[in-house]
Amino acid sequence: MDLPSPAAPAPTPLDAIRQAYDTVAADYARAVKDPGALDPVSRALLAAFAELVAAADLGPTADVGCGPGKVTAYLSGLGLRAFGVDLSPRMIELARAAHPDLRFDVGTMSTLAAGDGDLGGILAFYSTHHMAPAELPHVYGEFHRALAPGGHLLLVTRVGEEGHQRRTYGYGGGEPAPFDSHRLPADRIAALLDRAGFAITAQTLQAPEEGEKRPVAGFLVRKPGTGSRKPRP
Repeated sequence: MDLPSPAAPAPTPLDAIRQAYDTVAADYARAVKDPGALDPVSRALLAAFAELVAAADLGPTADVGCGPGKVTAYLSGLGLRAFGVDLSPRMIELARAAHPDLRFDVGTMSTLAAGDGDLGGILAFYSTHHMAPAELPHVYGEFHRALAPGGHLLLVTRVGEEGHQRRTYGYGGGEPAPFDSHRLPADRIAALLDRAGFAITAQTLQAPEEGEKRPVAGFLVRKPGTGSRKPRP
């Protein structure tokens, strides 16, 4: 008598995010703006972050949720030792093809492949909204662990009253995929960053862009302490 095959494990939220971005990766890469075409406030935040990280010189910068690598390359052009991390293998393939001189790894922001204090900077540019609010303390704690004392984090995300949406996107009219998106008020995010051990250097709030309903908040934060420079590879 044949025994029934064991049931496949239920997909996790990370599995769903990975599958969705693998599906839309090529269309997303074509549709997403080059950083140089972003609004002046966004460019100023990236420039300020790059200047602070470069001046501290405490280690490389991880662009978490890097997608096709456009912002990673922009940070490199601003003088940082930047590398990208993304959950989607397809996004990483596209990033490596477009920017063969830079490093891109498949990975998650909740378990960074970096030792304690190895990083001089972390960028989370419109990438944390896929994480449920209950997961954010762990994610921010992981950022804090991986940053060197004196290192900097720039987090940019849409904000609003706490809520959750499931949307289906087809970038540029391509194949659609469902995405879970979570939002929190800006002051709640600031409190979570403070609880994780960060000190907020600057905070911005931008009005929604045309076609969007939610404002954008930027958090430029620092891990307190004084670190030592890491040797360059």
